[in-house]
Amino acid sequence: MRYMLLIYSNPENWEALPPEDQQKLTNDYFAFSQSIAETGEMIAGDPLQGVDTATTVRVRNGKGVTTDGPFVETREHLGGYYLVDCLNLDRAIELAARIPDAALGAIEVRPLREFPSDMPR
Repeated sequence: MRYMLLIYSNPENWEALPPEDQQKLTNDYFAFSQSIAETGEMIAGDPLQGVDTATTVRVRNGKGVTTDGPFVETREHLGGYYLVDCLNLDRAIELAARIPDAALGAIEVRPLREFPSDMPR
């Protein structure tokens, strides 16, 4: 089953870390990514640029409207994701708990909606 592991963190926490702790966190991410690549569970994963680069798109009354920034104002922002294919929700939760930012922010685990293979995409 495929799951999105959505990484939410407060950028201020990162900025408050000493450089050696930032490097350790970065190394922990590389090690985690390598470990789930080796098990064949990793489909994709990337960090996102800061929320100051985000654009939100809405369509109202048939017209597209864009605004700078994310949709919601919160301290924690979507900072990255992993797309994994693993046995079940318990395993996805286990993987999410190993993501380094789980200790600083929150990891949302969401199953992908599966469509029949004969449905056009």
